[in-house]
Amino acid sequence: MMYQFLKYVVLGPILKLLFRPWVEGAENLPVTGPAILASNHLSFSDSFFLPLKVPRRVTFLAKADYFTGRGLKGWLTKGFFKSIGQVPIDRSGGRASEAALRKAMEILGRGDLLGIYPEGTRSPDGRLYRGKTGIARMALEAGVPVIPVAMINTFDIQPPGQVVPRIMQVGIRIGEPLDFSRYEGMEGDRFVLRSITDEIMYELMQLSGQEYVDTYATKAKEDIADAREAAREALVADDRALIGNRKAS
Repeated sequence: MMYQFLKYVVLGPILKLLFRPWVEGAENLPVTGPAILASNHLSFSDSFFLPLKVPRRVTFLAKADYFTGRGLKGWLTKGFFKSIGQVPIDRSGGRASEAALRKAMEILGRGDLLGIYPEGTRSPDGRLYRGKTGIARMALEAGVPVIPVAMINTFDIQPPGQVVPRIMQVGIRIGEPLDFSRYEGMEGDRFVLRSITDEIMYELMQLSGQEYVDTYATKAKEDIADAREAAREALVADDRALIGNRKAS
């Protein structure tokens, strides 16, 4: 009920008015039956625009942090993300990955659409990063098609760290469904899972026009953070050296 209210009464009309989202390839969305929508992830706002332009309800697997905040803010955040069709998952790996798989099977088993960001996190710089193989395992175990979806311009309206989005038009390109039934029963083969995932990421690259980087986005974020910390330490060292030179003179 809240999902429909937000989509058609509250958020939907506002987003349509301000951002004028366009869609290409809407005919590739199934009218009924389960499927996985695999999207690039450029911005926090991706999870708003994609459900807005998909007629059917889309349930996303979201990081658990959105549901564990404390106080009034945490309660409101949890309620909001639940209302827009997101369910929490622990992305730490191991047993947590199995829990995410079970949740995905539950959603797809109901005949619903499951939204997944194969990169696992938002792109730190607008490029497309290596996909994680969990999506391939979900597709094989559930026996459902994967529909590649490219978000366009959402990085420009709200890059990492920007709270208030810029007002500009955004778009969505929906590719043809990918059928991986030829790999049925091979969900335990890591080479098959990697091959499937790479095929999905290739389709996303073609649809989005993004530059592809063959490393995980989480690693890229760590490298960026390390570089910033190194630059900060170098600046502090330069300041100390300058102060020391002034005292010496």
